[in-house]
Amino acid sequence: MSFGLPSLKAKPCQPSEYGFDQGQFGVPDVMKSGLGSAKSTLENVHPLTQSEKNYRQNVDMMNMQILRNIQGMHAPLKLAMEIRAANKIGHLPCLQSSWVMFDSLTGRDLEISPEDVFNTGEFLEVVGQPHAIVEKSLGIL
Repeated sequence: MSFGLPSLKAKPCQPSEYGFDQGQFGVPDVMKSGLGSAKSTLENVHPLTQSEKNYRQNVDMMNMQILRNIQGMHAPLKLAMEIRAANKIGHLPCLQSSWVMFDSLTGRDLEISPEDVFNTGEFLEVVGQPHAIVEKSLGIL
């Protein structure tokens, strides 16, 4: 039984044709098409590559489906509205946003990622005067 939940099993998505010229022996002719063209068409060979690119989106969709199945349609709608409102919170362009409300709504406040360690004030490269940055964003300068 799936209960309307998306599948957790990775589905392979490989192109049917790779789009480079095959040589006499069935391998890419890199002398004509170049090494870069052969590499760009062969990047997503492993089935988990595409799944890992969309990991956060898949987890969010699955959490919304579970919430909908448990509490009804109102719960994911309310949460989506709150997330949309959290994304619209503005601040001055010279200040960094901490995204506390967004992180707590999505559950990312419970995870430790490289952004949490290396995105502190001592590592920021903000150059310029705050007044000049605000005036530039307003189109005054």
